[in-house]
Amino acid sequence: MLRRLPAAGLPTVAVVAAVLGLAGCSQQKAEVVQEIVRPVKVVEIGEAQTTRQLDYSGSVRARTEMNLGFRIAGKVTERLVDIGQHVNEGDVLARIDPADYELSVKSAAASLDAAERQVETVDLARKRAEQLYAKNFAPKSQLDQARLTYDQAVATRDAARSTLAQAQNQVQYADLKASKNGIVTAISADVGQVVAAGTPVLTVAVDGEKEVSIAVPEMDIAGFKPGKEVKASFWSDDGLTLDGKVREVAGSADPQSRTFAVRVSLPNDPRVLLGMTANVQATVGSKTQLVSIPLTAMTEKDGKQIVWTVDRASDTVHPRPIKVANFTADGVAVADGLKQGDVVVAAGTQFMTENLKVKLSSDAQQSASAEGDVATTSSLH
Repeated sequence: MLRRLPAAGLPTVAVVAAVLGLAGCSQQKAEVVQEIVRPVKVVEIGEAQTTRQLDYSGSVRARTEMNLGFRIAGKVTERLVDIGQHVNEGDVLARIDPADYELSVKSAAASLDAAERQVETVDLARKRAEQLYAKNFAPKSQLDQARLTYDQAVATRDAARSTLAQAQNQVQYADLKASKNGIVTAISADVGQVVAAGTPVLTVAVDGEKEVSIAVPEMDIAGFKPGKEVKASFWSDDGLTLDGKVREVAGSADPQSRTFAVRVSLPNDPRVLLGMTANVQATVGSKTQLVSIPLTAMTEKDGKQIVWTVDRASDTVHPRPIKVANFTADGVAVADGLKQGDVVVAAGTQFMTENLKVKLSSDAQQSASAEGDVATTSSLH
């Protein structure tokens, strides 16, 4: 009787499958154990700064701006200038209806004429009284009465003359004239509008010195004193930078914005036009020593502002909380948390984790040097 033997190939297949499975597990374990090393750009913190740069934007304005209005009330009948138009001293800018004031002139002239006739009449009476008194035909009291009447008539005549002159002036005030050379910057009333005496109708920026008006918060206002030298640059012309000087600092803060108005005088330059946007830069002393880092080096973790520092010995990164003093055009000024010699990751902070192994490649070091120039730090070598 023949007995069926098991197939010889089955054990061999099982062994091969088991060997391949073990090899796959070993490969996965090897992949898991393989350490991730990430190249990074870094900067090395240089010497702490004892000063800080303040930058504030403002607009160019004339040192003197006049709000012009009529000296009398009336209805505006003409406006002879537009915004941006240059005017000279004595030019008529607008007119109001002078009809009522011309009637006042006629009335005053008639009153003056009547007063002059009255003076002539009482003058004759005075002279007659003097003649009679000289011949003893009239008492002294009659002469005194005639003289008093004459003096009263003269006073009335003088008052009538003043009234006429005032009425004539009011007719002249119906023309609003420029008192100085300048440029019309605003129009507050137009034809057909009835304005009161003194109501601003036009605004004229007087030719001459120009200034930059900026708003400075109270925490920085101590750095702006009259006479302080600053730099003024202009958005319209990158190559235009002028030396300015603080001329005026407001004595109180604006109740709405809680900022102080600061006026910076500029040298006369034809390239500077009214209304241009200017950036005022001032260097002030710092109560605390500040270090500067690129903006890309700062991130947040658990609601705190941090940077990732590199441990030179282990080439690993670690988070470190920092205290930001202010933001500048070149980066971030840090008041606390960093010291000279610290190495900070300058880019790719979103990929950093605690104890992550990093590699400071030559490219990264070159980039660090470039970042250091911007952030006023030194590069890592």
